[in-house]
Amino acid sequence: MVDNPDMEARTMSLAGVLVFLPQAHHDERGFFTRTFDAVIAREHGLRPEEFVQDSQSRSHRGTVRGMHGRGGRGESKLVRCARGAVHDVLVDARPSSPTFGRQMSITLDDESFAHLFVPPGVLHGFQALTDEADVCYRIDREHAPGEDLSVRYDDPDLAIAWPQPVTLVSARDRAAGSWAGLTEELLSAGDAARRPGRPASAGR
Repeated sequence: MVDNPDMEARTMSLAGVLVFLPQAHHDERGFFTRTFDAVIAREHGLRPEEFVQDSQSRSHRGTVRGMHGRGGRGESKLVRCARGAVHDVLVDARPSSPTFGRQMSITLDDESFAHLFVPPGVLHGFQALTDEADVCYRIDREHAPGEDLSVRYDDPDLAIAWPQPVTLVSARDRAAGSWAGLTEELLSAGDAARRPGRPASAGR
């Protein structure tokens, strides 16, 4: 591994999830910090050259966005909070994963500058903890709305503990499906893929 005092990488409780923690340099002017390091990313199995889209959202305090994922071959993303703070939640929706069905949370903010790597097949969502919170995403596939997956932020089986009262949720997120429905769909798809004699064109 590369020994870099400006950036530390840690594994998290969900398989394949990483958090990159930069060392910010503060002085009377303010601070300077590295937010991404391709060399460190490669050392931990990422392919920086595959990230093709950067996006940013702004959310007001109490807003929840999630829980979102992507079907097909999924997508990887790097997530950080450039302004304010968010309570970030991941749910492992990969049937073949040793942590399938488990969830984790982490605070992303503009003080620790943590940068979260979310692998394909993991649902992602967050709640804004400050009056305004800007979240930046770096994604390795172009957006394809037809592959979107979503589970309601208040799904009873997930029972996500949002730390603040939920004030705003989009109509799309309110209309999301259930965790039970998604897992049934994912497990059925996996069974079909393993079934002998399955036509090569099936599922395309």
